[in-house]
Amino acid sequence: MPKPARTEAPFPGAHLPVRVWDIVVRGFHWSLVLSFVVAWLTRHSNEDIHHLAGYAAAALVGLRVAWGVAGTHYARFAQFTRPPGAVLRYLGDIATGREARYLGHNPAGGAMILVLLAALAGTAGTGWMMTTDQFWGVEWVSKLHERLADGLLILVLLHIGGVVLASVRHRENLVRAMITGRKRAAEPGDVS
Repeated sequence: MPKPARTEAPFPGAHLPVRVWDIVVRGFHWSLVLSFVVAWLTRHSNEDIHHLAGYAAAALVGLRVAWGVAGTHYARFAQFTRPPGAVLRYLGDIATGREARYLGHNPAGGAMILVLLAALAGTAGTGWMMTTDQFWGVEWVSKLHERLADGLLILVLLHIGGVVLASVRHRENLVRAMITGRKRAAEPGDVS
């Protein structure tokens, strides 16, 4: 039986995976997933666990903000935050199926990170406020906390949808990349 023909990469190293997400980003991401799920599931059942999950989420947001300033290349906010016009153009490219593959976060993903961090900080902050003497039982704080949590769930679902869409469109398992830290190397036309 003859051996299959060997296909060459479009350029040297094109098929080799490269490290994109460092251990801090990956640990943050999956720890935040866990704390969000625990907080959501215990919102009406176990106040102590709910509070601990909220405090964990708040601490993780603080860590991510610090790492976004001082972390590795792809972790830094300066690497993946884009002006609103660039985000809107990228969303238009998604709608027409012309979006570029980014080695790090694409403009929509970068914007989603910022919105998720703000929503998490607001949810954790209002949750903490409800435990203080000054805001204990204050209805607007409770309502705001609930609305932020509901909005956060919608954002998480949009994030998951974006990950699935990008994984399919670019033939790359982004969930696996957030576990291993590795992605397919940049190819011609990709943004690194």
